[in-house]
Amino acid sequence: MARAGGATTARSYDRRVLTPAAAAVRAALRAAGASGEPVRFDASVPTAAAAAVALGCDVAAIANSLVFRVDDAPLLVVASGAARVDTDLVSGIVGGRLRRASPEFVLEHTGQEVGGVAPLGHPRRLRALVDVELDAHEVVWAGGGDHLTMFPTSYPELLRLTGGAPAVVR
Repeated sequence: MARAGGATTARSYDRRVLTPAAAAVRAALRAAGASGEPVRFDASVPTAAAAAVALGCDVAAIANSLVFRVDDAPLLVVASGAARVDTDLVSGIVGGRLRRASPEFVLEHTGQEVGGVAPLGHPRRLRALVDVELDAHEVVWAGGGDHLTMFPTSYPELLRLTGGAPAVVR
């Protein structure tokens, strides 16, 4: 997927360049029978806006995988890249105080670094909420486990892959 003007490009996976986290996501996608194949960018796409530009899609079609802390447990919120999560609203949904997780907490529970967290491929499945706003898009792009990788999916498939509950998160 080349972009004009020297922008980031994406290509299909090359097994030789997979990070362990991206390899775990790819394996999880295959094991789940997911429909999309991950793509790898030539340069980091650290934000939803950067990913949308590189992919040529609406930023609202980017699925940000955000890990929060509820008490001492992780909560995965897969949210549209178009807006911030309303932590008070989500706290009410989950029945506990929602706090931003430290990068160390995220890595411990996902095996992935902040900025590259995927909605799956973690050591253990996380409790998850999936933003209903993502359902407005035929194709949703989610992180692939590192800062260079994403994969296409659909909202129904994202719910299935995460075991998450649909939720209004903003």
